[in-house]
Amino acid sequence: MSPASPHGENFAEVVVVRHWETAWNASRIIQGQKDPELNVTGIQQAIMLARRLSKEAKPAAVYSSDLKRAAETAQTIAAACDVSNLVFDRALRERHMGDLHGLKFDDAVRTKPEAYKAFSSDDRNREIPGGGESLDQLSERCVSCLNAIANKHKGERVVVVSHGAAIEEICRHADPTSSVRRRIPNISISVIHISGENRHWILEKLGDVGHLNEDGFLKNAFGGDGVSA
Repeated sequence: MSPASPHGENFAEVVVVRHWETAWNASRIIQGQKDPELNVTGIQQAIMLARRLSKEAKPAAVYSSDLKRAAETAQTIAAACDVSNLVFDRALRERHMGDLHGLKFDDAVRTKPEAYKAFSSDDRNREIPGGGESLDQLSERCVSCLNAIANKHKGERVVVVSHGAAIEEICRHADPTSSVRRRIPNISISVIHISGENRHWILEKLGDVGHLNEDGFLKNAFGGDGVSA
């Protein structure tokens, strides 16, 4: 049996999925590590994504953040792909947003200016007030988690379900020269080939939502290009 990754048997093919849309996504409310309810759009998105993945090579496992919006997305994928190895890991959670949790972005600028400055800062070591993480802290836990997953699944394909900021850091680590900010829409797929042995990462695909075109889902809202959301 040939390895899942074209880069050889020491690499795992890691399909990184952002969770489905929630009511807070639609309302531009900062979710972080809170657990808002999903919405009807999110359910439709998950069904389309699961349909796509079920037609591709079967993954050896599905890993996910334990937050509800990611966990339910992962459960939908695992069921569609007939995968019994479903693992929930806190290391795949969204960035802890501290004092910004539960605020609308527009309100955060006014009511929590220091926290918002920390969130918007280019200083990757700057933590968000209220117990929030810095970008370097977020990157370290997510990258370490994916290295461990890749090392366990050499030559195999796995699906990892996580969150917007976490996936931005994952993709930035895979390709530091790429501009990934705001290119990870809900239910998008990014594909990374990872050697857990030597920590070599290769970014193959970023923020792909082509599966949502199947029923014209993006055509009216986003111009039908299947990329920008």
